[in-house]
Amino acid sequence: MSRFWSDGYRQDCSGFVSMAWGLGTSQTTWTLPNFADRIGKDDLQPGDALIFNNAANPESGSHVVLFGGWADDAHTRYVALEQTRPGTMKRTNPYAYWSNSGSYLPYRYRGLSQPMPAPDADAFPGADRFGPGQVNPYVTRLGEMLVQRGGARFYHEGPSPDWGEADRQATQAFQLAQGWRDAEADGYPGKDTWDFLVHSKGRDIPPADVSPPPPATVPPAPTTQSTQGAPAQPAPQAAPGFPGADRFGPGQVNDYVRQLGLALVAKGYGRYYTEGPSPDWSESDRRNVQAFQLAQGWRGAEADGYPGPHTWRLLFG
Repeated sequence: MSRFWSDGYRQDCSGFVSMAWGLGTSQTTWTLPNFADRIGKDDLQPGDALIFNNAANPESGSHVVLFGGWADDAHTRYVALEQTRPGTMKRTNPYAYWSNSGSYLPYRYRGLSQPMPAPDADAFPGADRFGPGQVNPYVTRLGEMLVQRGGARFYHEGPSPDWGEADRQATQAFQLAQGWRDAEADGYPGKDTWDFLVHSKGRDIPPADVSPPPPATVPPAPTTQSTQGAPAQPAPQAAPGFPGADRFGPGQVNDYVRQLGLALVAKGYGRYYTEGPSPDWSESDRRNVQAFQLAQGWRGAEADGYPGPHTWRLLFG
């Protein structure tokens, strides 16, 4: 703590990061977060920091390192630049560190430009961007859109990049306002929710003392009796409700997978089936779903081959 570089920064881990970030004075691991924003693991870029603050031993037990880039595609190892014994070094560390790994938190210095989505970047970023543990600019944008649509009462502070229960409750309130129920109103944004928000579609979130509208229903078609006295034809069946994304994917075996396959075949998107459809999810199901999604003009995360509520409604519509 008593040693300094010629430019005045302390020769310890936090002094090293303070110098790299150009803060002017040496901060500590406890004060560095005041100059930075929390980010997610998958958002780390060279120049970001991983900070561990040990409440049991604040001075000797805490540490900070600079992130220098991933060392493998699986994101299990990264290049670290750090001031630690025997001195300043560049080495490959396991993520997040050799010890206390689960307590290191990623931060980005606020003085750097943030990789925020462009104002016209309306494409759905993918369901994996939302939910517990997610920290990214898309969570902020979701919250801001929900506030504009009547969801301000759910946020006591924020919106922020950190996914929280306020985001889930506001998302669910918006989904319920559209008349969606069950798996379609689980509080996690999918393609439909995102599309409605970015394009200002659908109903706003009602005030707290106003009940959301009931789900849309399709009245049964009238039955007819032939002149020959034949039995009346049954009314057409309404499209089955979306059962939830967890019903589809590797290892899933259920009748919803079979129904999905039959609907794909009926729509002309069954060319990847060599047999079936069956209740066992397979790569053939995924490729047929993807072909159907691509035919709608969807790309990227919107055409991943896994059905969401929008895909389901179009198939059974």
